[in-house]
Amino acid sequence: MGLPIEDYAVIGDTHTAALVGRDGSIDWLCVPRFDSAACFAAVLGDDSHGRWKLAPTAPVRAIRRRYLGDSLVLETEFDTDDGTVRLTDWMPLDGEYPVVARLVEGVRGSVAMRMDLVVRFDYGSVVPWVRSRDGVVVAMSGPDALYLWSAVETHGEQLTTVADFSLDEGQSLPFVLAWRPSHLDPPSASAQPAGFEETRMWWQGWADRCTYTGPWRDAVVRSLLTLKALTYAPTGGIVAAATTSLPEQLGGVRNWDYRFCWLRDAALTLTTLVATGYDQEGWAWWNWLLRAAVGDPAKIQIMYGPAGERRLTELELPWLPGYERSAPVRAGNAASVQYQLDVYGEIANCMYVARHAGLGDEGLGWDWAIQVLEFLEEVWREPDEGIWEIRGPRRHLTHSKVMAWVAMDRAVRVAEEYGLDGPVERWRAVRDEIHADVLAKGWNGDRRAFTQSYGSDRLDASVLLMPVVGFLPATDDRIQATVDAIQRELVQDGLVLRYQTDGSGTVDGLPGSEGVFLACSFWLVDDLARMGRVDEARALFERLLGLRNDLGLLSEEYDPAAGRLLGNFPQAFSHVAIVNSARTLSELEVGTIN
Repeated sequence: MGLPIEDYAVIGDTHTAALVGRDGSIDWLCVPRFDSAACFAAVLGDDSHGRWKLAPTAPVRAIRRRYLGDSLVLETEFDTDDGTVRLTDWMPLDGEYPVVARLVEGVRGSVAMRMDLVVRFDYGSVVPWVRSRDGVVVAMSGPDALYLWSAVETHGEQLTTVADFSLDEGQSLPFVLAWRPSHLDPPSASAQPAGFEETRMWWQGWADRCTYTGPWRDAVVRSLLTLKALTYAPTGGIVAAATTSLPEQLGGVRNWDYRFCWLRDAALTLTTLVATGYDQEGWAWWNWLLRAAVGDPAKIQIMYGPAGERRLTELELPWLPGYERSAPVRAGNAASVQYQLDVYGEIANCMYVARHAGLGDEGLGWDWAIQVLEFLEEVWREPDEGIWEIRGPRRHLTHSKVMAWVAMDRAVRVAEEYGLDGPVERWRAVRDEIHADVLAKGWNGDRRAFTQSYGSDRLDASVLLMPVVGFLPATDDRIQATVDAIQRELVQDGLVLRYQTDGSGTVDGLPGSEGVFLACSFWLVDDLARMGRVDEARALFERLLGLRNDLGLLSEEYDPAAGRLLGNFPQAFSHVAIVNSARTLSELEVGTIN
């Protein structure tokens, strides 16, 4: 079975990404894109579903690992009774197709090593034809081919390519694995990367562009590097995570595919990028959104593929038992066809952020936005599935209505601040109508809180975003009462749940429960800071940073009882929240927060 989620690192080439365990095993890799089928899927099953391990054969007494500087070049050291070896993993960024490079070096003594390469295409279901050709191991099936170069002799054992060797102090051996479409000629030996220095310097140079200079710079830079690692470079799209089906509850069914691009992530991510010096990435992300979502406003989806694909059909993969028996394993995401009202607010907020940052759209964005707003005027009163993508009945969700208000508010602002034509007075009237509607129906006087949906008494952490988007100031009595209610009823061990589940599926259409949702806890940090409860906000922020693994990475959720990360990994939403909360706290200290 796979390691604890927090025991994984991520390496990537801005086309796809791999998870590397503390034990030296690459247990997840999709080729050639984030959303392609996996050739290593052991994290969702066992070794027989595909992995690539390089590690000492003797018991390991200690493991140390780190990223080299501000990069995605990973270094892991293993101590044994016989000596120490260092394993360096990276993915070069200069090729057309993905390559994984590994360099193992003797640091002390003489250490016996073993390489196990188990290639299983199509998420662990397809055993390839493997042969050696001119010293190169070739694994091929259907459209896929993997080529392995190594400096040691390999042989086959029980459908696994293995190599046994010893490494002395000062000795180093490279291993390179390259994917190509099987119909193309194999890559030449010269395709092997000469070393990791070019990759390390590329990432370091990118990180050096960060303009944030506050007290949490290391955490901010690592989070930004993670966002870059989740970027599909050809289009600028940013996937929510590198994985599918890592569970929100160990042994549960809440296992979803996050290798796609969510519109709701766009505005927060865009703000994060441009505020930290990454205008080019912000421009690419904004233009991805325009290309993906433009067209009939009634057909806007809440998520798309990395290149803007719309058909993300959800399938179950029954041959995979799931991470720690958390089944089913899914590929694709049925939520892509849900109706979620809040995405119209996300689009309008992106438009406003892009205009404010000087990311031009040559008129396309505004012309289309007018059509989107006309559609929203007609539908904002309808119920929807909302930000949490509930698989139960549609409701009049408070957060969704707030984001409909955001859409009208940002349209008014853009038109007035940039002199653009549009029915501003009508938008302003609709904005005011939505605002009054939320205050009348989203506020529960008996509960003294804004609730999950109109007429409900259930709390929901999504309303913590109301001050962030400007619907009400954090100093408003109703916001303060809502924050107090959430802290009383939606907090486990100081961390915030999205909402209370009852295990029966009546709340969100799903059985079981889930961990605390990390982004929600960061939203609480933001609200507390804006309310003037700065010490409390800072303490919670530091607590959340302490939940990252030893490499500074976070997943989507956390289990306070087990002390373990849950959900897909690494999670873009969590890392965006780190950056934004760090900025909020830092700006508050110098008096620039609003």
